[in-house]
Amino acid sequence: MDEKTDSEAEKIARKVEKTGIAVARRHVFLCADRENPKCADAERALSAWNHLKDGLKKRGLSEEGGILRTRVGCLRICEGGPIAVVYPEGIWYRACDPPVLDRILDEHLVGGRPVEEFVIARHRLPDEGD
Repeated sequence: MDEKTDSEAEKIARKVEKTGIAVARRHVFLCADRENPKCADAERALSAWNHLKDGLKKRGLSEEGGILRTRVGCLRICEGGPIAVVYPEGIWYRACDPPVLDRILDEHLVGGRPVEEFVIARHRLPDEGD
């Protein structure tokens, strides 16, 4: 490997470690499309995204806290958003504005109980061993 590739690999390894991938228990995907929003307007989706990031940090759940988060452009529901999905459970949520996100953070991610009134679908992805 050349010096440049080594340096890039090291940078990536540091980023992987910093994100908390090795200790992740759950991963939250939130639809927050800024360019072509369909399920919620761009400002509302960005507000939800920032609230999710801040809420995870405030509760000590981000990085080494075991919860990964990813902002996505579209989760293909395109109604009733912002839409979120939590894996590995495969729990899909509607109306993920800050008050609902607080409930998802506290009741689902911390407490282990999905917030039933906002659940729109359930589908745990099969494990390789299933």
